[in-house]
Amino acid sequence: MKETIIALLDEALASLKQQGVLPADAAPTIKVDPTKDKAHGDYATNLALMLAKPAGKKPRELAEALVAALPESSAVSSTEIAGPGFINFFAATDAVAQVVHQVLDAGDTFGRSLIGRGEKVQVEFVSANPTGPLHVGHGRGAAIGDSICRLLEATGFDVTREFYYNDAGAQISNLALSVQARAKGLGPDDPSWPEDGYRGGYIEDVATSYLAGETIHADDRHVTAKADADDLDAIRDFAVAYLRREQDLDLKAFGVTFDVYFLESSLYDDGKVEDTVTKLVEGGHTYEEDGALWLRTTDFGDDKDRVMRKRDGGYTYFLPDVAYHLDKWQRGFKQVINEQGADHHSTVTRVRAGLQALETGIPQGWPDYVLHQMVLVTRSGVEVKLSKRAGSYVTLRDLIDEVGRDATRYFLAARRADSQLTFDIDLARSQSNDNPVYYVQYAHARVCSVLRRAKADGKPFDHALAMASLAQLDTDQEKALMNRLARFPEVVEHAAGNREPQQIAQYLQDLAADFHTCYNAVKVMVDDDALRNARLGLGLATRQVIRNGLDLLGVSAPEEM
Repeated sequence: MKETIIALLDEALASLKQQGVLPADAAPTIKVDPTKDKAHGDYATNLALMLAKPAGKKPRELAEALVAALPESSAVSSTEIAGPGFINFFAATDAVAQVVHQVLDAGDTFGRSLIGRGEKVQVEFVSANPTGPLHVGHGRGAAIGDSICRLLEATGFDVTREFYYNDAGAQISNLALSVQARAKGLGPDDPSWPEDGYRGGYIEDVATSYLAGETIHADDRHVTAKADADDLDAIRDFAVAYLRREQDLDLKAFGVTFDVYFLESSLYDDGKVEDTVTKLVEGGHTYEEDGALWLRTTDFGDDKDRVMRKRDGGYTYFLPDVAYHLDKWQRGFKQVINEQGADHHSTVTRVRAGLQALETGIPQGWPDYVLHQMVLVTRSGVEVKLSKRAGSYVTLRDLIDEVGRDATRYFLAARRADSQLTFDIDLARSQSNDNPVYYVQYAHARVCSVLRRAKADGKPFDHALAMASLAQLDTDQEKALMNRLARFPEVVEHAAGNREPQQIAQYLQDLAADFHTCYNAVKVMVDDDALRNARLGLGLATRQVIRNGLDLLGVSAPEEM
């Protein structure tokens, strides 16, 4: 309907240009939005206000000219001019109702498009260090990142999901030392415990498995323990594999998979870090000071220059990050999205600056970033801080075990990434309309219940009769629901383009609200066969769109609640 109105306005503009009412070079972006108050129609445009000045007319006067120039259309029952010059459109009932036919015809593909034209996009997300279980912050990154991937795939992009993990550096050494200390019978309270060691209960589990000589099968590696408490290298390899397996299991329980696991260590093994240093030095963007090698990132928008190689010869995190992103570019990913925690904010500028300093044709502002804020977990209004498994933070598995995968994914993706999130365990567990995921899933299950009842009563859904009777869906509640259904493709496109899966969550809550309002106001199981089937068809279309939307968030659509 929205596209129909835009097309009508476009024809009206062409007519007014021919008449000399508008200048020939006027090329406005025609904006048509759903109205908030249905007393003012179904859609509205501010086009007359935008063009009043170039036309040399008052907005209301130009609005009258636009309405007069609109072609006849069976899709629009009437128009009105409101306020200073807004044009309101009232959609014809049978035109609005055609969305039911469109949804049922398209099925699982309704809302999908090909605007991405198969363009390759790499999305890196989670990328947790293999030093412990995934915490709730990683969970938020997983929910948002995977939903972004689903949105991009739904709009025609060729998506690669990538997990980068730091299997090199100080944190891995601390992990190995911690497991070794446990293997030798020491506890976190022992005076000789490593100063920066990890203290969670999982360290003891790793040490026990290592001493038992277990073999670990992770998604990207297989390691058999040597059971030697003095072999720190063997302990390091085993500990990383053990925790990678734990993270794999957590992510599988969360319904998240990856196409590529990229190891930080490979950047060193393949000489890519050294090659990056050489390129930066040869480009003249580095200098030596106080025994360290610096990069002039201030030449590329950073607030200060950055150390690449420290006095002791070791590299800062910044350098392998630049080498890693150069590798992404060389793999052919012209569009890259990094979903990370807000603590990576300072990384954005320095990585982009480092890439510009390489002078390899990488555009400014590449890659894109989506940064999520912290998650506060509460129970009975009190913050939950500790996990038996991790010792110092709430794990993703804790939440999944407490409230289930669906509620966890929905809650973690349902707010803007850049807003802090309070995860209320009590709300997520509740079966009430206050729980958004329950509210949406219940709408889906409610349609299924109605269809089962219709079949049990000997009045199963008749598709052909329903499609022939859609014009009977003429109540305000039915029209509101159908207008909401019609907006789904636009919402998907907008959410994908802005990397904002919370738009899908909000849409689903609005759709569920429209459905429940309609269900409570309009009787479905009437004696009139045509009207009953038309309303069953509307319910089926609603069920389909809810299912399609929930799938974009990685959430199930149950048939019974």
